[in-house]
Amino acid sequence: MSELPELVCASANPDKVAEIAQLLDGVVELLPRPGEVPDVVEDADTLIGNARLKAVAIVEATGLPAVADDTGLEVAALNGAPGVYTARYAGEDCSYADNRRKMLTELDGVDDRRAAFKTVALVRWPDGREVAVEGVCEGEITRSERGAGGFGYDAIFAPVEGRGATFSEMDAATKNAISHRGRAFRALLDALNPPPA
Repeated sequence: MSELPELVCASANPDKVAEIAQLLDGVVELLPRPGEVPDVVEDADTLIGNARLKAVAIVEATGLPAVADDTGLEVAALNGAPGVYTARYAGEDCSYADNRRKMLTELDGVDDRRAAFKTVALVRWPDGREVAVEGVCEGEITRSERGAGGFGYDAIFAPVEGRGATFSEMDAATKNAISHRGRAFRALLDALNPPPA
């Protein structure tokens, strides 16, 4: 029997679930999202709003505390787009490759390639209490895809701390140490486990 606190993972994205599981390993018992819970329509206009929609749906379906996150990529030359539309930048039901292709096309010939990934991580309890934190990773969009690891935009995002490497060119531990999701979930763990006074 696990002594760790249990949280139901609200994400239905297996890549994100795997990353969250790595980040919470040994601290939280991450329970899988129940298969019978329908997809949540993420129609909020903020990352925290979308994370809250997902967490509330899981709490209502399971009666257990839930952890959810939402991530946006904000590109300076695109006036902060795609933001909350990051996952569906190239359209509904698009693939990771579709999104990367559209991003590279949009930035073709653009010199200012500054970008930032932002993740909001949120835990919600059945009594309505919640804790939400944000993690940010500054970087730039590369001019071509590089690397075979990761998912999403990883092959075209080079974080400032990455010495020119994209997330796809890093191993999981290196990426998690500096990524937006890594920072958000470490901040979440700190918020859930405040140090003794």
